[in-house]
Amino acid sequence: MVNYNGRIFVSVENTENGEVSSKTIFKYKQEENIISATYSGGEIKQGFLIGIVHEDSSLEFRYNHVNNNNEIRGGKCHSVPEVLSDGRIRLYENWQWLDNDTATGASIIEEIQK
Repeated sequence: MVNYNGRIFVSVENTENGEVSSKTIFKYKQEENIISATYSGGEIKQGFLIGIVHEDSSLEFRYNHVNNNNEIRGGKCHSVPEVLSDGRIRLYENWQWLDNDTATGASIIEEIQK
């Protein structure tokens, strides 16, 4: 199982209806099977996510953030990891807004080299 504790990720790809960009940094923490992260940058002033790490190392979480328009946005996400040849993690994410908009999207985030 992947341990996400202390790993830092950056967005490398996102669908147009997402607010995360290459300027958004995610700082992950893990305690047992509980995952959490703070994120900010680009269109995001401050964000937080919390969820579960499954046996297969995939993630299931909810996210909430305040964007640069001072809107509170939130949704749910399922992420599947890929371990890259250099040992970094790439996460393939399928997400859905759960506020006024219920649109879906997909994104990829990659671990920043330590």
